[in-house]
Parts: sequence; C-alpha cells; structure tokens
Amino acid sequence: MSVETSLNQGKTIVPLPPLAIAPAQLLRGAGVISQLGQHLPRFGKRALVISGDRTWKAIEPALAEVSTTTDIKFSYALAIDQCSDRLLANSLKIVNQDQIEVIIAAGGGKVLDLAKLVAFRAGLPIVTIPTTAATCAAWTALSNIYTEAGAFDYDVALDRCPDLMVVDYEVIATAPQRTLVAGIGDAIAKWYEASVSSGSSDKTMIIAAVQQARVLRDILLQKSETAIAQPGGDAWREVVDASVCLAGVIGGVGGAQCRTVAAHAVHNGLTHLKQAKGTLHGEKVAYGILVQLRLEEFNGNQLAATARQQLLKFYAQIGLPQNLDDLGLGDVTLKELEQVAAIACLPNSDIHHLPFAIHEQQLVAAMVSTTVPVAVNQ
Repeated sequence: MSVETSLNQGKTIVPLPPLAIAPAQLLRGAGVISQLGQHLPRFGKRALVISGDRTWKAIEPALAEVSTTTDIKFSYALAIDQCSDRLLANSLKIVNQDQIEVIIAAGGGKVLDLAKLVAFRAGLPIVTIPTTAATCAAWTALSNIYTEAGAFDYDVALDRCPDLMVVDYEVIATAPQRTLVAGIGDAIAKWYEASVSSGSSDKTMIIAAVQQARVLRDILLQKSETAIAQPGGDAWREVVDASVCLAGVIGGVGGAQCRTVAAHAVHNGLTHLKQAKGTLHGEKVAYGILVQLRLEEFNGNQLAATARQQLLKFYAQIGLPQNLDDLGLGDVTLKELEQVAAIACLPNSDIHHLPFAIHEQQLVAAMVSTTVPVAVNQ
C-alpha cells in the first residue's frame, strides 16, 4: 500500500493548483546590488548574464566586483530587447556551450521574461535585477513571449518565482521616469481586473489577492503624484515597491484564478500595430483599463463610469495615456482597430473573463470613447 493511499484511507487525492507566490529571497535597498558577491556563489560558478543594452551599464560595476572577489565566471547575452523564441534558443545554446549553472537577469520586463524562461527550460536557478519599475516581471513565475516584430504571441507559466530578486533603488533611479509611470499603470490594473474576474470568489487565497489589489490601488492613487515629483524620495520608493513587488504578490497568491481581463487583452491586441511599438507595456495596459471600464458601462455599470472618471483625473496628474491620441495612435484606421479587437477577442483571450459576453464592435466602440464624459451615459 502506498503512503498516499494509507494516509488518505483510500481516498482520491485532488490537489489544488500549485502556487508560485514569491522569490525565495528578496534584497531591497539603495546600493544592495553590491551584495551580489555574497549571494551568487551558492548558485554556482558559471553565470550567464542576460541584460538589455542600457541596463548593462547599470550593473557592470557590481559584476566586475563579483569577478574580483569570487571565482564566478561570466558569460553574456547582451543588448536583449525582446522575449522571443529565437532569443530563447540562442540563450539556451550559450547555457549548453558554457555549462552555465545560474542565470542573472538585469533589465526591464522582456529581458526578465526571457531570462526566467531560459532558467525554467534549463532547470537552473535565476537571480532577477529589475532596472526599471515598469513591471513586476522580476517577481513573477510567468513569461510573455513576443514575435520578432514585438507582437504578443503566448505566455508560459513557470514552476517557481526567481531564487533571488535584487531591488536596488539606485539602479532603478537611473531609468527614465516614464518607466515608473508605466509601471504604475500596469500595477493599478491588478485591482480593476482582479475585482472583475475574481471579486465574487469565496476562496481564501483569491479573496486575499483581490484585497491586496485594492490596497495596491489605494497606495498608487495616494502616493504616485508625490513619487513622480520627488524621484528617490520616500514616496518614490514606496511606489517602486508597489509596482515591482506588491503587484507580483497578487498574481502569486491568487494564482491563475486571479486573472487579467480586458486591460491586458487590449494590450495584447495593440502590440500587433506597428504604430504602437514606441509605447510601453504599462501605458497600453493603463489605456486598456479605461477600455474595460467602458465595456462595463455599456452593460449598465455606473460604478465603472465613476471609476473611469477617477482614473482619468489620476492619469492626467501623472502622465498616463487617456486615449488613442495619447498612445500615438491618433491616426489609426477603423480597419486597424478592428484588427486589434479581433485579436483581443480571440477564443482564448483574457477578455472573456469579463462577467458578460463581448463582441468586437463593442470593443472598438469602447476603444474610441475612453474619455467620454459620464453625463453622456446618464
């Protein structure tokens, strides 16, 4: 008799989906990247550094110090600007050729997603170093894959969060302020999507995730304007933590059932427009929140109308896009919008986590009316 059977008296075991909640260890603070040499040796002696071009300059001094104080040997995959199947294959080739034992990822969301997927496929530990506050990718057990042209392709759920995450405020402060604003847009979407997809759940972990999303929203509404006005200050650090860390907690605790909804579906559709390549992930997601709220308004939800007006004021204060013009898409054609809507409404799209049916023409109507006054609907 197996242990499983004897312990459960013959009952069938029905496990719940596993949760990858958080990095095994989180280092935070100004200058903490200098402590890398104390932590890396336990993961191995051959490290592959996957980094963006700009971000390499931010981490190079710390890695140079590691080289002189430890026996770790580095290989490099630099100037990474995408998370694509081609770059994944190239990176795995380096892993095999150089007998890599640990992955070090430094950069923004796409660099981090690529590195996490490399580590997952190779079965290696990974250290993530976010160099912007634009996403929570350094925290999560998820990688989004894009085509070479930058269009969203598919995502991969990973078996665990990173083994070590290093949030160095001095490193993040070197990033353009626009990246923090975009991170606020991406993070605040957690509430507007989770409350719709999972707000009525009676499951403890999902309830906890939804409530954390509400707390996250409140922190961002209260502190973002000050954070942007005073880079490096107390409010700035709290907003960085909210965007990079707390946003990741919500997906970890809630799991796949605490889902993204229309805001990210709109983002995914917009990535297929070549005119949208210059906009950041969080900027498209922030616009997508307004689109989602319009869809809710179409279904008679006046609370959504009030929430949209609140967000429009907030967006104006911190510089998030309120409409297609703000995204640089003022000249987009109806045919192109219909293409975006068709992609966002594909059968496996997150948009179908809305509690009502949605069709493409509704979505187009919502996309062109994100700033319409509430009075028009009353």
